[in-house]
Amino acid sequence: MSGEPISEVQNLEHHECWAMLRNVSVGRLAVLVAGRPDIFPINYTVDGGTLVFRTSEGTKLSGASEDAAVAVEADGVDPDTGLAWSVVVKGTAAVVTGTEQVLDTTQLFLFPWQAGKKDVFVRITPDTVTGRRFRVTEPMTWWTQLSGAIRTAQE
Repeated sequence: MSGEPISEVQNLEHHECWAMLRNVSVGRLAVLVAGRPDIFPINYTVDGGTLVFRTSEGTKLSGASEDAAVAVEADGVDPDTGLAWSVVVKGTAAVVTGTEQVLDTTQLFLFPWQAGKKDVFVRITPDTVTGRRFRVTEPMTWWTQLSGAIRTAQE
């Protein structure tokens, strides 16, 4: 990245997207379950041009197995520069099977953040990886605290 100020959204190069994905370990996994979208926080690791995460039986696994179409979004912001970034990976997810593949995956030192048995590894193979970088505006222009606002029953 050059030293020029960023005033608009800047598309990230492919290698920049992967560098950003390696800098964080948390993202959001979007899946379809029974024809409805659902989204889950995951912690992941990058492994040879793929993303790998651990889970257990449940909705997340049912939506992210058998070559299911999925998307993962990860983002971050540099507080010193005010530059934010967002990367989206779209591809297919499949449960890691086979003794050799499972053993290779366990060597990634990927540990779930949430307690409990999470012994299923899922690998996401990307079809597309896209990203953008932009300057975050001052909080006074976008942050609105409505502490006295009337809340609806769903809140």
